[in-house]
Amino acid sequence: MANHLKPSDSSTHRPEEDIRSITGAASLIGAATFSSRILGFILDIVLAQLFGASRAADAFYVAYRIPNLLREILAEGSMSTAFIPVFTEYHTLHSKQETRELASAAFTTLLTLVTCVTLVGILAAPGIVWILAPGFRAEEARLALTTLLTQVMFPYLLFVSLAALSMGILNSLRVFVVPALAPVFFNLCIITSAVGISPWLAEPIVGVAVGVVIGGIAQFIMQLPAIARRGFFFRWYFYPGHPGVRKMGRLIIPTLLGMSVTQINLTVNTILASFFAGGPTYLYYGMRLIQFPLGIFGVALSTALLPTLSAQSARGDVENLRKTLNHGLRTILFIMIPSMAGLMLLRKPIVHLFFEHGAFSPDDTAGTAGVLLALAAGLWAFAGVRILATAFYSMQDTQTPAFAAVAAMVANILLALWLMRFLQYVGLALATTSGAIVNAGILLAVLHQRLGGFEWPALGKSFGRTMIAILPVIIASVWIADLAVWEREGQWIAKVIMLFVGMGLSVTGYVGIHALLGSEELEQGWGMIKKKFPSRLSG
Repeated sequence: MANHLKPSDSSTHRPEEDIRSITGAASLIGAATFSSRILGFILDIVLAQLFGASRAADAFYVAYRIPNLLREILAEGSMSTAFIPVFTEYHTLHSKQETRELASAAFTTLLTLVTCVTLVGILAAPGIVWILAPGFRAEEARLALTTLLTQVMFPYLLFVSLAALSMGILNSLRVFVVPALAPVFFNLCIITSAVGISPWLAEPIVGVAVGVVIGGIAQFIMQLPAIARRGFFFRWYFYPGHPGVRKMGRLIIPTLLGMSVTQINLTVNTILASFFAGGPTYLYYGMRLIQFPLGIFGVALSTALLPTLSAQSARGDVENLRKTLNHGLRTILFIMIPSMAGLMLLRKPIVHLFFEHGAFSPDDTAGTAGVLLALAAGLWAFAGVRILATAFYSMQDTQTPAFAAVAAMVANILLALWLMRFLQYVGLALATTSGAIVNAGILLAVLHQRLGGFEWPALGKSFGRTMIAILPVIIASVWIADLAVWEREGQWIAKVIMLFVGMGLSVTGYVGIHALLGSEELEQGWGMIKKKFPSRLSG
């Protein structure tokens, strides 16, 4: 571990300020992410209506997994854990000119590396697809289409990597909203391409792949003005031996291992799902649905936590770091447990309402709902891993999360090979959930030992309040899911009204019980709302 924590005098620092700062940043990121997730849902609805769970859809989702896998490994996943701590250190302790040089050196090194990877990926696409989609080998046309889509989408890796670097710079400067809005442009580009380009092509799904590349370019370009306004301009400065770049390299190697393991899990599931008709599509849509609460709240909170935890770790402030981490875990329990209950109980109405249009059949709804049930059961673990791993990254320990991820990978693969024999693609989703639980358990155990324990009584009270407060969520969700309207064709307005009535009753009951129980998490959230809209809420 590169940064050993030790107790320090933190009497001049108020932890309440850190918590308010984190809550405020997370709310901004969450609001921006909410916009992108809504557009993402619209995109999913458009693609489901146009392509359903067809041969073209399966080919697209397998092909998209390949550059997306490398994006997670080389760009977004590792960038925040390695770039942000080093860039923040330079921005705090060095001159602005030295910080600019670091940004340009990192930009040039990343550009060179990912360009090479992209070119190799385009050339090697036939072999990559042959390995990653063995279930497609019996159908030469589907294998060829998947290869073509992979080659078209590989340049997306280059532009989204540069977008991730830009996001790292802005987040280090405590600018969160602009990078959080970047996926909005990504989704808009794909929707536009699916509607405007696809109908004119002999193979319409290729238009969607083109939209992915255009969306990657848009994600990068839209962040450049915000970077320029803060005095940072990318220039060609090929200096891989730069001390800051070398330090990022040392931090990023274990992170790459950890992120690789996570992506290996998803890739293994994609390979195994290719043996079941519609399997890749069902897994894709199921994961997209749990990414809605996970992206809005889990990712937003972990993004907001990293700068604060890094500062506390640099000061050796164990006590406040532990308090901040406990705040993050209590917030995750507060949000993810009711989200988990709602998604599990309303899985069929949600999938039916959003996706069962056009080429997406009732059988596709049943398949996606089964995957959603298995994935939603681990929503708390998926979010918990993000928060717990962020604590390790703030201490410049990227090895422990990598070790935990390897253990999770082994559990996922073994369980996937066993469960798919009985549950097919649902077994693959259940294996993914089990792997996340293993990952979270290891990280929690190590952090408990390293930080001298958690505030377990506070966590226990928070968990207890939440378990009581989800009773209205369960009652309302079961009532809505059992309505006969879901078995009828059409009546979409009635279905929309009933689903949102159920969600409204769930949220109202959940918040109401928390208010009666004096929930600290609810008080903090309400305090942020009153701070942002004081005049409207004061009288």
